[in-house]
Amino acid sequence: MACELRHPRPGHPVAVGCAGWSLPTDIAHAFAAGDSALQRYASRFPIVEINSSFYRPHQPATYARWAASVPHGFRFSVKMPQAISHDARLRGAAPLLDTFLHAAAHLGDRLGALLLQLPPSLAYDGRTASAFFRALRRRSAVRVACEPRHPSWFDDKADALLDDHGIARVAADPARVAGADQPGGARHWSYWRWHGQPRMYYSAYQQPQLCSLVAAAVEAAQAGEAWIILDNTAHGHAVPNALQLQSMLEHANA
Repeated sequence: MACELRHPRPGHPVAVGCAGWSLPTDIAHAFAAGDSALQRYASRFPIVEINSSFYRPHQPATYARWAASVPHGFRFSVKMPQAISHDARLRGAAPLLDTFLHAAAHLGDRLGALLLQLPPSLAYDGRTASAFFRALRRRSAVRVACEPRHPSWFDDKADALLDDHGIARVAADPARVAGADQPGGARHWSYWRWHGQPRMYYSAYQQPQLCSLVAAAVEAAQAGEAWIILDNTAHGHAVPNALQLQSMLEHANA
């Protein structure tokens, strides 16, 4: 399906990938051969989101092995541990940041982004958020995307704080609160996380929905690079949806 774009002029790249690199058997033929699922995944997609780092730490050697198995231009987005976002709730998290960032740094120049997903119960507190982001920025210049899920994060004050620290606010689907489906914060890059509708993680997206996403991403890419991550992985829909998005983007840029 070709998407009719309101602003088809050239912009920055729009990169498409998935949360994790598991490949459904019925679509594995669309990928090149490789020694691992990650190598095969990276033959088609330029980015991937590591979600397992949210639940458990990975060894530096693991990150280094992943980096060595992908092409030069490939980039990882690494989700920050729940110990930082959910347990510490961003307070006193510097030691946890040090451990996490030391390990993730072994991705080298394949480390393209850090993802911070906040619990729905975590309300915006300017002092806490600013202290955390200052601590993070003292330790890393890597691009950061934040996915807040409490309504208090979706106002001008919170948006300005994210922008001050160079943090992009995730555009999420389904949107838990009004405005959560639109990118916010710093706009030098944009980050979409689509989790599946109507059933989160399980449902596939249909072409009209994907076409609207392509149009939004191409529009945002006029200001900076745009990343799209498909997280509807439970029934294997993320990979075919991501391939559909790539095809739509190719038609849009033709």
